[in-house]
Amino acid sequence: MITLSSDSLKGYGLNRIFRFVKEAGYDGLDLVLNPKDYDSINVAYIKELSDAYKLPVTALQTPGNASQKQILAAVEMAKELGSKIIVVQAPKIFNFKYTKWLTAEVPKIRQKEQISIALENAPAKALLGIIPEHALNNLNELRKFKHAALDTTRVAEKKDDLIRVYKGLAKFLVHVHVSNVKRGKGYQLPDEGILPLESFFTKLKQDGYKGAISFKIAPKYIQAGDDEKVIKHLKECKDFYEEYFVNIKA
Repeated sequence: MITLSSDSLKGYGLNRIFRFVKEAGYDGLDLVLNPKDYDSINVAYIKELSDAYKLPVTALQTPGNASQKQILAAVEMAKELGSKIIVVQAPKIFNFKYTKWLTAEVPKIRQKEQISIALENAPAKALLGIIPEHALNNLNELRKFKHAALDTTRVAEKKDDLIRVYKGLAKFLVHVHVSNVKRGKGYQLPDEGILPLESFFTKLKQDGYKGAISFKIAPKYIQAGDDEKVIKHLKECKDFYEEYFVNIKA
């Protein structure tokens, strides 16, 4: 399944985002929840657009500074929209209460609601240059969380090997945010950069990966603001996905 993170078209209204994703032939929208973007948290409006475009909201992404209350709200949204994946971000290193809640309570919510709540690998940020800014910040912690999401740009930012990281998470992986890194700048188009995304996609297919492949490209690299170029780049991403994932024999 190919989807698009709504972050890729940040700056457009939600109606336009649905239209772009539909026109590009994607299977669904991966919706970023932003408390300051009221459209993104208006369940009735989102459902109306989803029905109108016949395009499901396949996943919800909670904010980087989300709270327990926002995670629970996302669960209720997911139930109303029929979304089966919620991607949560690693908590800040000193947010001990929230970290404990995520690790203790999320497994219970998953079991009760039959929704996959997946922890995404954290950005490569550090306090004072040495202390990781986020808790739950390594492969072991992601594996312990049981459901994992993988952001390919963040792997490169940590100077980790993408295939090695994938192999360490393969058993737990339910969602992938795909982008490339070029000249130290992340969230580039898939065919522009240093990451071996062709090999990564092929490995996903050969290993029987069943989750979504969600392109998450910075708006400036997708040339947001020029509608024709946006559609062109979205279709190029889809072509890349079809060549290196869909057309690969399992």
